[in-house]
Amino acid sequence: MNEQEVIKTKFLRTQKALRLKPALGLGIGISKTRILSGLSCKSQEGEYVFHTDMPSQVGGNGTGPTPGVLGRAALGSCLAMGYMMWASRLNVIIDSLEVQIEADYDDGALFDTSDSPPGYSEIRYIVKIKSPASKMDIDKVLDEGDKHSPYLDVFSRAQKCIRKVELEES
Repeated sequence: MNEQEVIKTKFLRTQKALRLKPALGLGIGISKTRILSGLSCKSQEGEYVFHTDMPSQVGGNGTGPTPGVLGRAALGSCLAMGYMMWASRLNVIIDSLEVQIEADYDDGALFDTSDSPPGYSEIRYIVKIKSPASKMDIDKVLDEGDKHSPYLDVFSRAQKCIRKVELEES
């Protein structure tokens, strides 16, 4: 069984399980991030550990990617994986797939020198696909992938964010 057949089999199995018992799809993701030194952070979720930092010119140590790098990678990888899942589900052969994320920002907002919002003003994603499939089949894959992409939704729709504080005396 090739990779796309394996993906399709597992996709259909998971889809069936979620249709029978929707509660299986509900969850809470919990990541914890701690400052290690200066602006260097260690983030952990389960067994996965990520290090982030800011460049030295803004006070960081430059020991890891910035949060923006991880955010763009999260969007790009979520789209790429979703496209492959839907290509597999729809029996569309994909020989290679790449997603490039371009995000426009103004760091002046971070440093209080600009009235721009601190987030991105525009995000573009360029999908490069090599496939023997028709343009119509590829468009269907991309449309389904976009429609069901958790991180495209996170980047496209405002999320409710609630801050809670636990203050400890030092």
